Amino acid sequence: MTDSDPFDEIIDAETDRDPDLAVIEAGSRTLRTQGTGAPQADVPGRPEDPEVDKALRDVEADLATRWGETKLEPSVSRIAALMDVLGDPQRSYPSIHITGTNGKTSTARMIEALLGAFELRTGRYTSPHVQSITERISLDGAPISAERFIETYEDIKPYVEMVDAQQEFRLSFFEVLTGMAYAAFADAPVDVAVVEVGMGGSWDATNVIDADVAVVTPIDLDHTDRLGETTGEIATEKAGIIKQDATVILAQQPVDAAQVLLKKAVEVDATVAREGLEFGVVSRHVAVGGQLINLRGLGGEYEEIYLPLHGPYQAHNAAVALAAVEAFFGVGAQRPDPLAIDTVRKAFASVTSPGRLEVVRRSPTVVLDAAHNPAGARATAEAVAEAFDFSRLIGVVGASGDKNVRGLLEAFEPMFAEVVVTQNSSHRAMDVDELAAIAVEVFGDERVQVEPRLPDALEAAITLAEEDGEFAGGGVLVTGSVITVGEARLLLGRG
Repeated sequence: MTDSDPFDEIIDAETDRDPDLAVIEAGSRTLRTQGTGAPQADVPGRPEDPEVDKALRDVEADLATRWGETKLEPSVSRIAALMDVLGDPQRSYPSIHITGTNGKTSTARMIEALLGAFELRTGRYTSPHVQSITERISLDGAPISAERFIETYEDIKPYVEMVDAQQEFRLSFFEVLTGMAYAAFADAPVDVAVVEVGMGGSWDATNVIDADVAVVTPIDLDHTDRLGETTGEIATEKAGIIKQDATVILAQQPVDAAQVLLKKAVEVDATVAREGLEFGVVSRHVAVGGQLINLRGLGGEYEEIYLPLHGPYQAHNAAVALAAVEAFFGVGAQRPDPLAIDTVRKAFASVTSPGRLEVVRRSPTVVLDAAHNPAGARATAEAVAEAFDFSRLIGVVGASGDKNVRGLLEAFEPMFAEVVVTQNSSHRAMDVDELAAIAVEVFGDERVQVEPRLPDALEAAITLAEEDGEFAGGGVLVTGSVITVGEARLLLGRG
């Protein structure tokens, strides 16, 4: 490695690293070698068969009677009991477990595409869904069919009721879905499961697996009422997915979070690979429809990879995903050779991430992005500025009431000429008048328009973007919540 190696520049850029980390790292092992993917399906709509659609709605209604995803009792006792009566299906296949604050779903999709390209049968469990609940459970890169979703629910329902009767609290919505995913993966059967945590790590329902590879995407402040007030406290909870003798793939982290994660790795004798040290993004260039990236993996260089997603953060997600798959295959440990570059290129070229800087209309351009916290909003703002040449950008924002909405709006304020605030159909949605009051404080009264109904908000934003003429370069960004993005996606004819 020469002084001019771009990877050295990544290491040199780590100016915020705490010297105390060296003490922790001295006790941990680090991982680095010295010296055809199936296209992913788009978001499914409602079933065309009326009987199937009714059956799916019945399942959704049944699940809706349970605790929602924001009501938690920090314990894995209920899901562990369900796994026990189901015969521990989650132990019948190896897994890659993903936690972090932002980027989990995109990273999971990239990992899935890479594994599929190397001819492994995959199961992917992610949340929340954009449009259809069936998106959460995927086999071979595509959401399971409505029929299979219904069948899986009916198969485990008697066991769910059995566990409900034995526990202080019934299984939650998310716990039942997690049980369904693990059962569906075992029934398939899959060669490997790619599992995204719902929230946190230690007591998340997904954490009844002992993953060979644990992935931690960037940690930032979110769900602070449940996970902690600092990134270090949040990392303590997320570190719970790091198991004995596992390999840990760490995206770049705040110093306090890195300390916690590395300390946990030492305690369980896990092997660590860190972005910016053992792997990373060497270079990236904006390309039509995405970007061209060069990555440094655990096994060497991977050059000229086309990634059809926008934004610097997606390049970093790609680096993390590649390292996770390399670790799964033993690259950098049991085997010195890198993965086949043509297969890696083909896999990344097939990646999609619905609702993440997704263009759904032209003239004017309408972009959907599910940013829902300040860190995600900042990343989205940077990516939009890089990938799109908007002369006038109108925001449509519908947020959840339990989020840092002021921080989210402040991240978008420099780039939105005007913002249309609205409300999605979820019970978690922030009241539009409350959202408007915060928006006026951030943007000023003249730049805020209130449209309680999302269809009206979209129409108003498109009209505002067109004010300077068809060829003036106006655009619309719909953001603030996965639910808002999913509903806008349906309204704009996708899915």
